[in-house]
Amino acid sequence: MKTFPIQSISGQIVDVVHKRIFSGTLHLHEGKIERIVEENNTESIFILPGFVDAHIHIESSMLTPYEFSRMALPHGTIATVSDPHEIANVLGMEGILYMLENAKKSPLKFFFGAPSCVPATVFETAGATITAADIEILFRDHELKYLAEMMNYPGVLNRDPIVMEKIAIAQKYHRNVDGHAPGLRSEEAARYIAAGISTDHECFTIQEALDKLHHKMKILIREGSAAKNFNALIPLMDEYADDIMFCSDDKHPDDLELGHINLLVSRAIAAGYNTMNVLRSATLNPVKHYGLEVGLLQTGDPADFIVVDNLKDFNVLKTVIDGTIVSENGKCFLQDEEHPVINNFSCKQQQPADFRVRVEGSKLNVIEALDGQLITLHLETEIKSKDGFVVSDPENDILKIAVVNRYADKAPSVGMIKNFGLKKGAMASSVAHDSHNIIAIGVSDEELCRAVNLLIEHKGGLCAIDGSEELVLPLPIAGLISTLDGPSVSKQYSLLDRKVKSLGSGLRAPYMTLSFMALLVIPEFKISDLGLFDAVNFRFAKIFS
Repeated sequence: MKTFPIQSISGQIVDVVHKRIFSGTLHLHEGKIERIVEENNTESIFILPGFVDAHIHIESSMLTPYEFSRMALPHGTIATVSDPHEIANVLGMEGILYMLENAKKSPLKFFFGAPSCVPATVFETAGATITAADIEILFRDHELKYLAEMMNYPGVLNRDPIVMEKIAIAQKYHRNVDGHAPGLRSEEAARYIAAGISTDHECFTIQEALDKLHHKMKILIREGSAAKNFNALIPLMDEYADDIMFCSDDKHPDDLELGHINLLVSRAIAAGYNTMNVLRSATLNPVKHYGLEVGLLQTGDPADFIVVDNLKDFNVLKTVIDGTIVSENGKCFLQDEEHPVINNFSCKQQQPADFRVRVEGSKLNVIEALDGQLITLHLETEIKSKDGFVVSDPENDILKIAVVNRYADKAPSVGMIKNFGLKKGAMASSVAHDSHNIIAIGVSDEELCRAVNLLIEHKGGLCAIDGSEELVLPLPIAGLISTLDGPSVSKQYSLLDRKVKSLGSGLRAPYMTLSFMALLVIPEFKISDLGLFDAVNFRFAKIFS
């Protein structure tokens, strides 16, 4: 990396700790703020702490941490609170260590957590397991910063011994425990929080968030590529300013190219919320909550800050980490890097007949996907069949969805889904939270099969089938991550996104939405490689009713 260390900088200093803005100069020495001199100057620029994403899975960008940082630094992101459970579900400890090592190449400060739920449930097949003993190693030997999202909320509510052991290990090492409890309210929310869980990023109504805030939980306002909760939750900002943070959770590269936490900050201020409250949510609050070694423009702090032209649009002129300019005027100074490949992919090619479902009832149980949400609904619909087998019904937007175990040769799991809108063709992905088996939707068994086999051939990726046309974005690192740079991945992903929308999908982010249809810890109906799943009652469901 080209380095551009600086000794001093003058401008309007935004002190989020003491809630004031003043004219002054920062004097730096060996990557730290040596002194701050309050003095009049003619500089119109604003100097403020860099932005922190309080909860993100780097793998969901389909980029290595290094490539992620090349895209995020120009937007003023200087740190992330990162849960590596995606790659952990595929490769276990090997995957986590891969992320830690790759992140060291970048100046962006990645703070990883120890995944708490790998696999997320026993109702799916993952590629690996993270045990309580592994979590102890991650805290003891690798100094991971927190216990990542505790998705097994039934286990917490029932005080499952294994779940509680993991929480106890985090407490032993004085680490916070992140939550994941969509829809949990009242007494159940209180019991979940009482177990030692301090945050939640899954609130999709303000009433749910208020319930959790009442019990002293911190709320992360999430705006990712699929799940968008900003509009619902931003009214909390001024009244609960000390308990609010911003996060992405999952962000695809085309969205990251446009902006990151800076966009949420500017949106919140444009909506009329107090500037200092908003800035503290994006900087101070996550730094203090997680104990991050990130500067906040105080004497003796690491010289981590950004320079912007105004406090409305937040156009980032410079990003500075440890006293060195790492990005300026939209250009990141990190150089190209090669990234080694690790993977876990072992399954055979499928046949169209493998996706057939014989009619055995009068009604279909259908997953209803919701645009901009991870939650789904459960529908009952009429059956469309041919020769005694269920077929997709594109006229009524009822399509086949399948999950294929990528870790072993097993028969596909097949269900039906609404709201993806495909009128022809198929789409598939090996990014399927959290076990990352192959998930696919198609108008016909033949196209569904072709899409699945294309990903098996590439050992992971995203693809679309349109007649004889095949588009694929290979993801050779764990079937989740590309070896390419961010703009290249963004370009290829955008082509796929446009192709699926040309096939009929009206979803804003069809691939991101598809990836969550196998996430069993989010209500109501989902599907794993083992079958259709009722995520309200936490049990398998039949395709026919």
